[in-house]
Amino acid sequence: MLKRVLIANRGEIALRIIRACRELDIETVAVYSAADESALHAQLATRALCIGPARAADSYLNQEAILSAALAARCDALHPGYGFLSENPDFAHRCVQAGLKYVGPSGDVIRALGSKAAARTLAQKAGAPVVPGSDGPLKDVRQAQTLAEEVGCPVLLKASAGGGGRGMRQANSLQEVPRAWQEARAEAVACFGDGELYLEKLILNPRHIEFQIMADTQGHVVHLGERDCSIQRRRQKLVEESPSMALTPQLREEMGRAAVAVARAAGYVGAGTVEFVLSPGGQFYFIEMNTRIQVEHPVTELVTGVDLVKEQLRIAAGLPLSFSQEEVRVTGHAIECRVNAEDPERDFMPCPGTVSLLHLPGGPGVRVDTALYTGYEIPPYYDSLAAKVLAHAPTRLEAIRRMRRALEELIIEGCPTSAPLAHLIMHDAQFIRGQYDTGYLDQNLDRLLELARTCDRLMEEEP
Repeated sequence: MLKRVLIANRGEIALRIIRACRELDIETVAVYSAADESALHAQLATRALCIGPARAADSYLNQEAILSAALAARCDALHPGYGFLSENPDFAHRCVQAGLKYVGPSGDVIRALGSKAAARTLAQKAGAPVVPGSDGPLKDVRQAQTLAEEVGCPVLLKASAGGGGRGMRQANSLQEVPRAWQEARAEAVACFGDGELYLEKLILNPRHIEFQIMADTQGHVVHLGERDCSIQRRRQKLVEESPSMALTPQLREEMGRAAVAVARAAGYVGAGTVEFVLSPGGQFYFIEMNTRIQVEHPVTELVTGVDLVKEQLRIAAGLPLSFSQEEVRVTGHAIECRVNAEDPERDFMPCPGTVSLLHLPGGPGVRVDTALYTGYEIPPYYDSLAAKVLAHAPTRLEAIRRMRRALEELIIEGCPTSAPLAHLIMHDAQFIRGQYDTGYLDQNLDRLLELARTCDRLMEEEP
């Protein structure tokens, strides 16, 4: 097994990896920026090293500083977590060159799947259905207009190197394609340093379904069921659940087979996520594969009982998966609500600040992944994710009720968060019935926020 792992990340995912390592008797080395000197991951690791100033470009994205820290601490492996350098093929390659085991797929695989256009071609070769669109990167805006006319509007122009909803623009008519092209390309260059775009027909009112896969170095590739990630704003997920109410047993089997086929065709090793859109008519299409652990991975852990981070570490050490496809069992229902330090009333504007009071929920079937503590100052330099609240129960309705209770117990004072909005979603009839798609929040946000304001007024009027 591995002896010492450097964690090239911060926040709750760094803590998640530290805890898994500790249970496996693996020493951990945390890296932190000047803004994170008092962060929990820097305090709980076996050793912590400062790698630079507050800006991510000078610290968590500084490959030289991170690799130097790993070598100075005599680590034998590096775990990238999610975000930052986790899907950077050059970084993965440099880790291996430096003699480190990289907890994830090879740089070549990350590069092949990191280009969404190339991943689309690979999925087609693996037999997975793809959304009608370009067979590769677009040459120019004229080609985009021609293809949009062929597949029919609305269409999406998407960054080949994109992710998290960035570098993506919708065009509802041929006249809107040039504007969408310019905006998507500009954002792609700014966020990823790569302006390459491809085009897909926009599937209206879809569900966003992703399958968790694991693959080891012995050639075993399995999936651990799906997560429904359709509750989104700006194409960024807010609520995830498993299993999805939108899938029949037959459809689940077909999508699982397709996910495994894509991973196998890519020569994948490690934890990954194959993402699909599901049309209202029940047709599914491959959209991308994420080559890292996902924010929402605890949902799958709760329903399968598999510790995905420990499996990542086993695979990096050259060990086989600890289970087979036949041994994967989905039990009960799990829901995750992301709690972000942002204000839904002000267009989800990030709201960093000092946590003046923190109380985390507990009890049967409740899990909270967070790096917050009372007195912690949430820095303004990074992602606004503050906590992940999860509920697991025998049935979906019980899981919803358990999540309501957990969110009612949660107290984060000192900055606005998205927790009240998540609580309202858990009471919304449309969500309770499972009758929602990726447009749910766009269609219901104003109504939910007005309901929240009404509740606040009533509370203030109580004697």
